[in-house]
Amino acid sequence: MKHKSSRLAISLVLFILAVNILPSGAQVEKDILEKMIAAMGGREALSGIKDQKATGTMEIIQFGLSIPMTIYQKEPDKFRLEMEVKGYSVVQVYNGEKAQVATLQTGDVLDLTPDQAKGMKREALGNRVWLEPNKYGITYAYRGEETVDGKKCYVLEQKFSDGDVITFFIEASTYLPYMTRSMGADASGGQVETENHLADYRPVGQIMFPFDVTIKQAGVEYARVKYNEVIYNSGLEDSLFVLK
Repeated sequence: MKHKSSRLAISLVLFILAVNILPSGAQVEKDILEKMIAAMGGREALSGIKDQKATGTMEIIQFGLSIPMTIYQKEPDKFRLEMEVKGYSVVQVYNGEKAQVATLQTGDVLDLTPDQAKGMKREALGNRVWLEPNKYGITYAYRGEETVDGKKCYVLEQKFSDGDVITFFIEASTYLPYMTRSMGADASGGQVETENHLADYRPVGQIMFPFDVTIKQAGVEYARVKYNEVIYNSGLEDSLFVLK
C-alpha cells in the first residue's frame, strides 16, 4: 500500500509539471521581445543569473491539495523540483542529459521518458529562451494583438525545435508576460489547452518576478501557485541535480 501511494504521488507530480509550474515582420517580433527583456530586468541582469531557487505553495483545486514546493534552476541546463505530496517528498531532477523522479521515503527512482522530461528540459533553460533563442532552435512570431481580461496584449508565439508552441500574451502597458497558452496534460493524460496567468510582479534585485500564477485548463481554474521567496545566484552545486 505504501508503494502504491508513492506511485500516486509521483504520477501527480508528473502531471503538475506537464501543465507548466519559471514569459507582422521579424522586426516587430524582435522589438517586442527586446522590450519584454528590458521590462523583466534587462539583458545584463538576466544574463547575470547563474542559478535560482524559488519556494512557494501550489493549491490544486481539483484534488483539494495544498503542496509545498521548491524549484531550483542552474544555467545552462539543470532543473530540480521538490514537492510534498500526500506525505511523500517527491523530487524531480534534470541534469542536462537525464531526467529522474524519486520519493525520498521509499528510495524509488524512475528514469523519465523524453516526453515526460520535456517540461523540465525547457525550465532548465531559464532565461536562455529569451536571450539566446537561436542557439536552442527557438523561434518567435508576432501574432497581432488581443484583449485579455480587459488588458491590451501583444501576442508572441514561441516555437521549439520539436514543434511545440507556447503563446505569450505581453501586456502592452508594461511589456511583462500577462498570460501564456499551450497544450498540456489533463488528469487523464489527454491533451488540454492550458493557460498560465501571471500576476503580482515584484522586483527581486533587478529582476521582475511573478509571485502569483493561476493555471486554467479548458477555461476552468485548476491550480494556483504562490511564491514566497526567490533567491538568485546562491551558488547551487551540480550534485543537487543528480539522484543517487
